[in-house]
Amino acid sequence: MKLFEVAHSRAGDKGNTLMLSLIPYDEANYEMLCATVTAARVKEHLQAIVKGTVTRYELPNISSLLFVCSNALSGGVTTSLAMDTHGKSISFALLEMEI
Repeated sequence: MKLFEVAHSRAGDKGNTLMLSLIPYDEANYEMLCATVTAARVKEHLQAIVKGTVTRYELPNISSLLFVCSNALSGGVTTSLAMDTHGKSISFALLEMEI
């Protein structure tokens, strides 16, 4: 299945760093997401976009994961010529990942 079947995502940015949240629709799926959606898998899945590191933070109190992706926004909002300088569409690219 694809991630969008069990979770949704939000994106945020700070300079050239992209933050992607992964939030299951059902909290019962949180442990499964922790086991299957690793930083390495996200880095591999978004390799054409994320040129730097991917760090995963687990937020069990709110049953969410946060991925901090460095060097992911072509320099950031004020310097990028990309169509999506904030990286909002990348959150759906994450949800296309097969798990």
